[in-house]
Amino acid sequence: MAILLSVVAFLMTLLGGLVAHRVRERRNLVLGAAAGVMLGVVSFDLLPEALSLDTIHIHGVPLPMLTFAAGFLAVHTVERAVAMHDTHEGDYAAHRHAHAGMGLAAGSALVIHSFLDGAAIGAAFQTDTTLAVAVAIGVIAHDFTDGFNTYTLTTLYGNARRRAITLLCLDAIAPVAGATLTTLLPIPKTLLAAYLGLFAGFLLYLATSHILPEAHTPRRSTGLTLAATLAGTLFMWAVIGLTE
Repeated sequence: MAILLSVVAFLMTLLGGLVAHRVRERRNLVLGAAAGVMLGVVSFDLLPEALSLDTIHIHGVPLPMLTFAAGFLAVHTVERAVAMHDTHEGDYAAHRHAHAGMGLAAGSALVIHSFLDGAAIGAAFQTDTTLAVAVAIGVIAHDFTDGFNTYTLTTLYGNARRRAITLLCLDAIAPVAGATLTTLLPIPKTLLAAYLGLFAGFLLYLATSHILPEAHTPRRSTGLTLAATLAGTLFMWAVIGLTE
């Protein structure tokens, strides 16, 4: 049953990537919506889930919040090391093509996240079937946005569509692999909580430092772009609310 539900997540991920590919001529709206979705994923899904795992505290701070800050700062540090922002903001769109590796890293992180989504389905089935179905519904609902973001992030940095499609396929397969593997090897809660915090910091940095500035470049920025960001955030709020 866990593997069957993960196959549905596989299909939803592919659908999200297909939508991102088809609407690329309105790139500002795609990026605006993606940023809103990512903000919603961090605020309404990743951090609350990480903090609910009854994890350890280090010097008075929950482990997921420490890894959240570490993830945010790690990406910023890497960017400073390669002088990614040495150019003027107005040159950002042209400058980003030299940093395709960042897009691959972002897409790869989403693949890992999808793997853990599948692992969550498998782990839930080891405890309670009702809980497992609720978890699976949540995973399936937001795997559409995972596929959407995987394709968008990978192509944002100048990667060829072939690479984006490859990562999209890996992202789609990942929940199936996670659900299958978890039936044999459960993931410790402390490790899972630490990862969720780390990924949340990584995702928030990309949304605020890269995707939103690119969506609002002077030649593209419109009121509709802002509306798309708000809609993306509200959409994730609705998804999480319906699956709680």
